[in-house]
Order: sequence, then structure tokens, then C-alpha cells
Amino acid sequence: MKEYNFYIVPTPIGNLGDITIRAIEILKSVDLIACEDMRVTQKLLNHFDITTKCISYHKFNEKERVDFFLKILKEGEKIALVSDAGTPLFCDPGAVIVEELRKHNFSVTALAGANAVATFLSQVPRKGEDFTFIGFLPKTKSQIQTIIKKYKSTDMVFYDSPNRILDTMKIIKETRPNSRVAIGRELTKIFEEIVIDDTEKVINYFQNNPIKGEIAGLIFRQEENSCEDIDINEKITLLKSKNFKAKEISVILSELYKLNKNDVYKRCLT
Repeated sequence: MKEYNFYIVPTPIGNLGDITIRAIEILKSVDLIACEDMRVTQKLLNHFDITTKCISYHKFNEKERVDFFLKILKEGEKIALVSDAGTPLFCDPGAVIVEELRKHNFSVTALAGANAVATFLSQVPRKGEDFTFIGFLPKTKSQIQTIIKKYKSTDMVFYDSPNRILDTMKIIKETRPNSRVAIGRELTKIFEEIVIDDTEKVINYFQNNPIKGEIAGLIFRQEENSCEDIDINEKITLLKSKNFKAKEISVILSELYKLNKNDVYKRCLT
């Protein structure tokens, strides 16, 4: 097996049994393991009897560690990079050191392994292969709405916390009233759950069921000729001004634009 200077090693996102044999071998063979939280990583290492020395490497000291890593690599030592869970550089530190290593011609490789995006999407039936991964959504409502509108034509995957996900779904519902979502939590763990339905129904479900664990979510792409594709509210207002009733408007617009009649009818009543 070819040896590299620097290894990017995925770790389990929940179930410790998901670590690969190669990952264990690499973590045992390198001289140093760079990790986000040494307490979290040490639990994993102890479980697999790995005694390699660890050093912290997180978003607050990323740039400071670069010179140190370059120094010991030049001395012939090898380093593995891990995150608390999943694959480094996916919403986790690593980009800074990898860029510097390539500039200095050190060999870098990544192992295959656990990743929350792939684990989540493999359980969600979609109509196309393309998707956009956002990572963690921004904090403000207006920023979230901008992203939702920007990527309405593709499946949009995001991470969220259990404390925020209900508010996030309410923003999704407000921005795209007829949207569908998939929400995954506790992936690979005992209480793993994937819920796929209209956004409003998923909101109602989680209002009555506790949300625990990190969240992976997906907003399904907007269907062609949905109420969101055209300014349906403007057309409803115009027809109402001509004294058409809600039921009549729903029939007219659904026939003209090939829309779902019930969706149009609901819009008429709001």
C-alpha cells in the first residue's frame, strides 16, 4: 500500500461499527492525529485500542497549526486528520491545512468512510441525481429565504440542529408553501428516523415528537408548473376582482397552467 504524508480519515457519525478496517490501520500507523475535540476522538481511539498521540485542530487554531504540521512532516512524520464525526472538510476544519500541504508538495489522500450527506440521501428517493449541499444554514430568516429561493430548482440538502429545525421548517413553509421535505435524525443510531412529507405535515409531526440529535434535511426541488413557478397570487387576485369564487378560480388556473387544483384552492382561501 502506498504511503502518504497526510491522511484524511472519516470517523463514524453514530454507530462505531461503521469505521473501516483501513481507517483503524491508518490511525494506528501515523505519528500524530489532528482532531477537532480531543475528548471526543479519544473515546473512539480507546474503543479500538489506538494509542497514537492526538493534537487539537479546529476552526479557531487552524492557521496556527499549519507551520507546526509542515515542520513535522518535513521531518518525515505522518499525520491523520479526523473530525468529531463523519468526513473532514464537510462542514468541518481541514481546508486550510490541505491547501498548504498541496502548495508544499506533500502527498495527501482521503479514505472512504462515513458521511452524513451520503448516508441520508441513500434513504431518500429523489427524481434526479443532482443536488446542492448548503451545509449549515445561516442564522437569519432573510438569509435562509434567499438560499431556499436560489436553489428551488434542485434538491437542497442542509444540516441543522434540533433546536432550530422547527423554525427552519416554518421558514421553508412560508417561503415555499407547497414544498416537500425530508428530515433525518440520529443517523446510524438506534433511534434513527427519516421523515418525508409535505413541509406542513412534517412540522406537525415534529411538534408532537421530540427532536434529538443532529439533523440532515432536504427540500425537494420545485416541480414544474407548480404554484411557485408563476405569480399565482396575482392571478387569483385578478379573478377575485372579476367576482369569480374560489372553486371556480381553482378550476380555471389548474386547467390553464396544469396546476394542482387543491393547491390553487388553498391559495384562494388565504
